[in-house]
Amino acid sequence: MCLAVPGRVERILDTNGVLMGKVNFGGIVKDVCLAYVPDIRVGEYTIVHVGFALQRIDEQSAQETLKLFEEYGLLQDELGQTTELGGT
Repeated sequence: MCLAVPGRVERILDTNGVLMGKVNFGGIVKDVCLAYVPDIRVGEYTIVHVGFALQRIDEQSAQETLKLFEEYGLLQDELGQTTELGGT
């Protein structure tokens, strides 16, 4: 299954002319392409699908979605790792 997962932008980088970021998904940090959301800022949340940030999302919606994904075991399936929520 491939879901769009919300995550918090921790860092923004220019990688060979491509806007990239370190995005935190409930404790798991992944590299994500931010080219589709060039105005996103550190600390904001985005929806990510197959390594691409697609749109900005508010923190409450992101946290609720992450919690549901965790409860159903979907984060582990999508990100391939065990997670612990909190501190995001």
